[in-house]
Amino acid sequence: MSDLDALDHSSHVRRAIDLAREAGDRGDGPYGSLLVRDGEVVMEETNRENTDDDIALHPELTLARRAAREFSPAERAETVMYTSTEPCPMCAGGIAIAGLGGVVYSVSAKRLGEEFGGPNGVPCGEIFERRGREIPVVGDVLADEGMALHREFR
Repeated sequence: MSDLDALDHSSHVRRAIDLAREAGDRGDGPYGSLLVRDGEVVMEETNRENTDDDIALHPELTLARRAAREFSPAERAETVMYTSTEPCPMCAGGIAIAGLGGVVYSVSAKRLGEEFGGPNGVPCGEIFERRGREIPVVGDVLADEGMALHREFR
């Protein structure tokens, strides 16, 4: 993976937030994600837990599973996941197993927990480390916009 810090993340995170809004408007939790390789969006997904009555249909896990099926390991290693909220431990495990090249999120699990009184969660980077993966993570991109969306749907 090229240097994740050198990339411009705002437009992709903004798209993830737009996808999260679509999910929230539909009655699902406000979470959205996309995969980007060589600057191009290759997949997008929204939360579908309620719509499809499946608690595992977080957009991050859905995309990690699709990437594992559709891309070679080398292609996955060059893919960055942009997501509206830091991946939960389930999703982070899927990202690690798929071998994606990086994760960029808007709102941290810790900030959500502090704001809404829930658990702070486990940072996705810790899950990657536990799985033996060196997956770079960039957080808090457009975090105020991401938090505004969560407040809207709470």
